[in-house]
Amino acid sequence: MAKTGWVVLDLETKKTLDEVGGRDHLGQLGVTICCLYDYDRDVYFTFEEKDLGLLQNHLINTNLIIGFNHVSFDMPVLQPYFSIDVAQFNHFDIMLDLQKKLGHRVGLDSVAKATLGVGKTGHGLDAIRFYREGRMKELIDYCQNDVKVTKDVFDYGLKNKSLSYMAKMGGQKKEVKLDWAFKKKQEDKHPFEAQYKLF
Repeated sequence: MAKTGWVVLDLETKKTLDEVGGRDHLGQLGVTICCLYDYDRDVYFTFEEKDLGLLQNHLINTNLIIGFNHVSFDMPVLQPYFSIDVAQFNHFDIMLDLQKKLGHRVGLDSVAKATLGVGKTGHGLDAIRFYREGRMKELIDYCQNDVKVTKDVFDYGLKNKSLSYMAKMGGQKKEVKLDWAFKKKQEDKHPFEAQYKLF
């Protein structure tokens, strides 16, 4: 089966980091929902916990998974649900790339607000509260918005070869130049292949 092109992924968890004993136990956080945007189909998908086997099948047939801090967070959270090693997937993590260039981490909200003028609609703790209160529509809307914001940031960076962020000290808007490069595979109509992997 020919692979599809790119997807943008984000998920929400059942528990907080404090509840599982910190970042050494990401696999214990549990998944409430995982949302992704598929570039080839131009559609958003939502996978509940019971559907994560279908998500694995979708990702197996994807050339590139795009996210913001998904390599060190989302993928380890998903690993217990998958029968294959998540390291086998091809990843592009916007946060890791920015961290490599800047020497420090930046948040999605900071980058989105400085670059696009639009940020996240809430905090990850809001998503856990929505789940525990049974407010699934709000949970899905929250997660899908994070995917959309991540996609818009990626699209902007790819087109303009730069992103902006708000500096923690002083709150000034700063710009970072990008060297993102992706090549299209000649043998397929749609699939794309990253020139480098960040995982």
